[in-house]
Amino acid sequence: MQPTPTPDDIRIGAAYIRVSTDDQVEYSPESQLVEIRKYAKANNIVIPDEYVFVDEGISGKSTNKRDGFMRMIGVAKTKPRPFDVVLLWKFSRFARNREDSILYKSMLRRELGIEVVSVSEPIGDEGMSIIIEAMIEAMDEYYSINLAGEVRRGMTQRAKEGKPNTYAPMGYRMQDGEYAEDPDAAPVVRKIFEDFAGGKPLVTIARELNAIGIRTRFGNPLENRSVEYILRNPVYIGKVRWTPTGRTRRDWDNPDTITVDGTHAPLIPRGLYDEVQHLLDEQKRKYAPHGRRDGHMFALKGLLRCSSCGSTLVLSSKTRTAKGGPSVQCHRYARGQCPESHSIQLAAITEAVFDRIEQDFQTLNFGVMAADGQRMKSSNAAQLLGRQIAREEQKLERIREAYEAGVDTLEEYRARKAAIEGRIAALRESAPAPGEAVTPAAFAAAHQDALQKLRDEGVTDADKNDALRRFIRCIIFDRKNNCFQIQYYA
Repeated sequence: MQPTPTPDDIRIGAAYIRVSTDDQVEYSPESQLVEIRKYAKANNIVIPDEYVFVDEGISGKSTNKRDGFMRMIGVAKTKPRPFDVVLLWKFSRFARNREDSILYKSMLRRELGIEVVSVSEPIGDEGMSIIIEAMIEAMDEYYSINLAGEVRRGMTQRAKEGKPNTYAPMGYRMQDGEYAEDPDAAPVVRKIFEDFAGGKPLVTIARELNAIGIRTRFGNPLENRSVEYILRNPVYIGKVRWTPTGRTRRDWDNPDTITVDGTHAPLIPRGLYDEVQHLLDEQKRKYAPHGRRDGHMFALKGLLRCSSCGSTLVLSSKTRTAKGGPSVQCHRYARGQCPESHSIQLAAITEAVFDRIEQDFQTLNFGVMAADGQRMKSSNAAQLLGRQIAREEQKLERIREAYEAGVDTLEEYRARKAAIEGRIAALRESAPAPGEAVTPAAFAAAHQDALQKLRDEGVTDADKNDALRRFIRCIIFDRKNNCFQIQYYA
C-alpha cells in the first residue's frame, strides 16, 4: 500500500530494527520501534507499517541471513523512491562490519538519495559528522570482535568443564543446560551403532531409518555422512568435543579440538564405540578416495577374506587385463605381509558364491551367526518400531479431531487416514518378534529378493554388493584347499 500524499515538509521514513539475542530487553523490537517513532514524530517523518523491517536474533556482523535488511534494500531500490530516510535505534543495528556499512550506506545515500539516521546518536549535518559516524561504527566493530573473543573464551572454558556448547545431538535433549537422554531418539542412536558393528553399511542404515520416518534434528533425511557423523561423535560415550578455532564437525584431526569427559550420561558402551571406530578406520583404508574413483566395483568387494591372515581380497592390478579376466588377491600378500597367495579369478569366485547362496537357501543347511547381545538388539529394534507405530496412531487421532472440527473435508480425512494406516501396517509387518531365534528358513525367506538381484544382469555390481552386505558378514576363501565359507548374520 502506497503512503498517502503528504506536505513538502513531511518525509516518508523506514525503520530498521535488529536484535541479536532474546535477553536484550532494552533493545527489543518493540522498544526500538517506540524510540524510532518518537524521533520520527518530532522530526516530521511518517513511517508506514509496511516500511518497518525487523531481524530478530541475528548477528550484525554481516548481511547474510538478515532477511529483513535485504528486503529493506530491495524496497529502497524501487521507483519512485518509496522513502526518504532509514531510521535506526543505533548505527550498530545497521551493521557491525564497516565494509557492509560503507557499501549499503553509500548505495542508499549516493545512488538512491536515502539518508541513514541513528535516533540515539545524533551527529549533526556538518562535515565533521562523517568522521563522528565512522568513529562510532569503528567502535561498534571493535566491540563486536572483542565480544566474539570473550564468548569464544567462555565457551572454551565451558567445554573444558565438560559442559555442552551446542544444541543436543540426536539421542539427547537439552535440560537445564545439560544433555539428558531423549527416550524416543536414544534407541535410534543405539541401533545405528549396533547395526554398523553388525556389518550393515552406512547407506543401508540410512535407508532403513529413513523408511520408518527417522529424520535429523533439522527434519532432513539421513545420509551416509550424517550416519558416520553420529558414529564418530564421542558425545555418546560421555565426552564433550569442542574446537575453539573453527567448526568441529568432521575435522577429526584438528589439533585444537578439545575432547574431555562430559557431565552427561553416555548412551553407548565404550567397547562398542571403539569397535565402531576401528571398523570405520578399516573401511576408510579399504575404500580410500583414490580407490573409490578407480571405478572397479564388483559384487563381492569388501566381503572376501584371506583364510591365512584375515585381510580383504582386492583386485589384483597385475591381472586386470589377463586373458581369464580380473583376479583378486590378498592385499597383505601383495605387500609381502601374508605368507600365502589367495589369487583367484573374480568371475569364478563370484559365480561359486552365488551358487552356494542359492544352494544354501534351497537346502537350509547353514547357520546364522549372531553378534554378542543380538537378542538385546532385536529388542531395541522392536522398541524403536513400537515408538514409530505409536506416533502414527497419534496422527490418526489428530486427523480425526481435525475432521470433526471441520478443518478437513471427508475426502481429505479418508485420504490421510488411508496413508497413515498404510504406514502402520508396513511398520507392524517389519517388526521382529521379541527374543525369537532366527531360523534358516526364516532367514532365507527374508532375503529371497537379494538372491533374485544377484542373478539379475540388469542390477549393477554396486547394488549387488549392497544386497550381499545386508546378510553376509564375510566370505573366507581358502586357496590351499580351494574352498570358501560364507558367514551369514542376522
